Amino acid sequence: MQNEWNEIISPRRGLLDVNFREIWRYRDLMTLFVKRDIITQYKQTILGPLWYIVQPSITVLMYMVVFGGIAGIPTDGVAQPLFYLAGVCLWQYFADCLNSTSNTFVKNAGMFGKVYFPRLITPISCVVSNLVRLGIQFGLFLIVYAVYYFIGTGCGTVNAYALLLPVLVVVLAGLALGFGIIISSLTTKYRDLQILFTFIVQLWMYATPIVYPLSQVRGKSLMGMDLATIMSLNPVTPIIEAFKHGFLGAGEFVGWGWLCYSLGFMIVLLALGIVIFNRVQRSFMDTV
Repeated sequence: MQNEWNEIISPRRGLLDVNFREIWRYRDLMTLFVKRDIITQYKQTILGPLWYIVQPSITVLMYMVVFGGIAGIPTDGVAQPLFYLAGVCLWQYFADCLNSTSNTFVKNAGMFGKVYFPRLITPISCVVSNLVRLGIQFGLFLIVYAVYYFIGTGCGTVNAYALLLPVLVVVLAGLALGFGIIISSLTTKYRDLQILFTFIVQLWMYATPIVYPLSQVRGKSLMGMDLATIMSLNPVTPIIEAFKHGFLGAGEFVGWGWLCYSLGFMIVLLALGIVIFNRVQRSFMDTV
């Protein structure tokens, strides 16, 4: 009697070979990973999920004291808590996705060596699970906005660009996933990159208009180029500026060209990340 196999597992032949149907078939496993990430993050803590609110609140207070009070950096006429919280919400999501996906191979080496499932599910689940944090912190932003709206000052003006929020989140998630899987692939051989990357992410925030408006660097030059233009080459900058412009009417909306640049950067980065990821996953168990 001839055996009939339900599924044949074979190595990826193409570097850009991604079986989306297979990823969808393992969606239940992805759901379990998402629940695991959410539950274990603050397991055995006193405040639990309240840390999702406490962390950005303390961060905003620190920014108000240091950058708003001591440094005296303006916030384009918007109340400081709103201005800082708008940047912190999106940046924290981006940074959390980066830090979690950049450790994919090393963190899950034991599981990868025992059972088969599409490896891309693991970094994708990190991106999805962090959406919960983003949703809670965006809710906090809306509450603070409502307070200033009823006070009648410092809340800015919501405009049609606020409708871009889902697109901005998708592009931000794609950027984090692309950078994360590239770093994760490289750290299987070079563990120093994990430490270096954590340091780079911390510095990266200051190259993004989180604690200051982009208008503050407009007109200043660096290496003969406008500093605002140089900072806009950071693919996260147009996303942050578009969010602030849409919900607060603040910041310089850098334009559709720069948003398309961020989108194109994300697509190229994801393609490059998948190529490196597929190549490394064939033999990473020998080096991890």
